[in-house]
Amino acid sequence: MQARKKSNAQGIDVSRYQGKIDWKAVKADGISFAFIKASQGQRYVDPTFISNAKGARAAGVLLGAYHFVDATSVEAAKAEARHFAEVLNQVGGAKTLDLTPVMDYENNPGNLSKKLISAVALAFLLELERLMGRKPIIYTGNAFAANFNASLGGYPLWIARYSETRVPTDTAAWKQWDIWQYSDSGKVAGIKGNVDLNEFDGTVDELRTRFSVAAPAQDTESVTSGIFRVNGKEAGKSLLYGSRTYVPLRSLANALGLSYHWDNIRKEAYLNGAKLQSVQLVEGEVYVQLKPIAEAYGAVVSWDSKNKNAGLRTKGDK
Repeated sequence: MQARKKSNAQGIDVSRYQGKIDWKAVKADGISFAFIKASQGQRYVDPTFISNAKGARAAGVLLGAYHFVDATSVEAAKAEARHFAEVLNQVGGAKTLDLTPVMDYENNPGNLSKKLISAVALAFLLELERLMGRKPIIYTGNAFAANFNASLGGYPLWIARYSETRVPTDTAAWKQWDIWQYSDSGKVAGIKGNVDLNEFDGTVDELRTRFSVAAPAQDTESVTSGIFRVNGKEAGKSLLYGSRTYVPLRSLANALGLSYHWDNIRKEAYLNGAKLQSVQLVEGEVYVQLKPIAEAYGAVVSWDSKNKNAGLRTKGDK
């Protein structure tokens, strides 16, 4: 993975272990952003989350939040995502955060296989995105990152590798990092003990842009129809709602080798058991948003505006 740069934005992550924090002093010491622990498991709430969130925001430190995953099953992962969302709602929800919510998944208490670790992670991520409307960041250690398969490579990576100079090693899912936690024993003004130090791969302005909340598309946007192609072969019709491309759920799931289900009573779509957020039902066909799902599974999306073709190239196709 890439090395650090002198112009990179500097940040910290904190929890109750840092005690009472003087956020104005933190800001004055050159810290631009902070991820604050919000929750863990299905019930735990960090007792300093709300006060830290208010303090960071008041001091002008870019605010993010993270949840520590304990789940050992897909269903438990979804429950943890719901718990995290409920805790975030105490500070106004994910839309009030400057930075995308984080899934902290760094150990394996249930001795799960790599396949199940990836399934647990994806279930948490998709459920959280459904609830919060923002694509989460994955935090993990450099060694533990080897447990995640390539389908998770579409998510931003915050990686722990405690070194000033030794860069994190490449993994199956990631060849570069967005945020690097390079020390667990840093010293920052306004915090009495040690604190984790982080660096974003870019300037503060680039950090804001990378993880800002995109303005929601309006339902009044025009709809354009076209062709959906998978690895160059026609696989159905595509629908372009403004800047968002939708394709048939069945075609997308088959292309990615995933299971799917449409609950006609509740009008809900599921992919690999996870409920999807953005769904359109057109002439009896279920359409889902192409880009966020495809990127989550490591596929590449393209749009040919001239011929109105939405393209999907799956991993391994040349």
